[in-house]
Amino acid sequence: MPVYSMTGYASGQNTPGGGHADAESRPAAAGRLGVEIRSVNSRFLDLTFKLPEELRQHEPALRELLTHSLKRGKVELRANFENSAATGVVEPSTKLLQRLNGVQDSIKAWLPGARELSVADVLRLAGGDGSQRGDWGPDLLEVSGKTLAAMMEARAREGARLATMLSDNLGELRKLANQAGPLVPQLVEQQRLRFLERWQDAMGLVGGTLPEAAQDRALTEATAFAIRIDVAEELTRLTSHLDEIERLIAKGGEIGKRLDFLIQELHREANTLGSKSAALELTRIGVDMKVLIEQMREQVQNIE
Repeated sequence: MPVYSMTGYASGQNTPGGGHADAESRPAAAGRLGVEIRSVNSRFLDLTFKLPEELRQHEPALRELLTHSLKRGKVELRANFENSAATGVVEPSTKLLQRLNGVQDSIKAWLPGARELSVADVLRLAGGDGSQRGDWGPDLLEVSGKTLAAMMEARAREGARLATMLSDNLGELRKLANQAGPLVPQLVEQQRLRFLERWQDAMGLVGGTLPEAAQDRALTEATAFAIRIDVAEELTRLTSHLDEIERLIAKGGEIGKRLDFLIQELHREANTLGSKSAALELTRIGVDMKVLIEQMREQVQNIE
């Protein structure tokens, strides 16, 4: 499966006469329906709908459409009616004219002095008549489905870019881990010998022979110190986390939360490596690792 970013945008529109049974009941000048879907990163799936009042009844169907394809992200779906560019005049239907005539007669029966409706009044009322649009439900779902598919393609393209960046960072981290690995045994032995020398200096017995018990105590303390600065275990766990991240990227799908957890674990191992490091070279490697891991963390925040 692809790796999806949570960032994406797409728009689409539909015009009357798209093949639905209700299309013939809508006048050609009624305009067209436009849909926009945009999404940004979020810990959970957060859906927002901005619809005209005439389309509010279709929100449950739109919600089902989005939740079927999206798992995470703050998503906004906006739909609106756009006036047709071909004509600015909406021709009123016969049904509307009959209704306006009946309402006018009723009003004049109570208010004989009221003026009659002009052509401009009728056209204005026809232009604001919601019934002229008919049932846009089928068109709304159709154009929303196409727009959602386009946004998913955009999210997949962005996800592929993020996956490539993550893979590049994984490669750099492996190089750093490989540089640190051979240094560990050598540095541990150096620190153990250095500890013994300092311990002898502190005892004021340099050049002399330590009692056997004192030598054993010094050796025990030096070994314990060497264990404390040994970062081989951290490097092993770090490599294991890198392997798992690589596997998840290859698998794709809904991997953002698992990647976020693994990035935290990588950061923990890099911090431990830096704090236990007793050599400048290992310290530099630890800092470089943390820089790369922070870059990965920012990238993972956008993955679904």
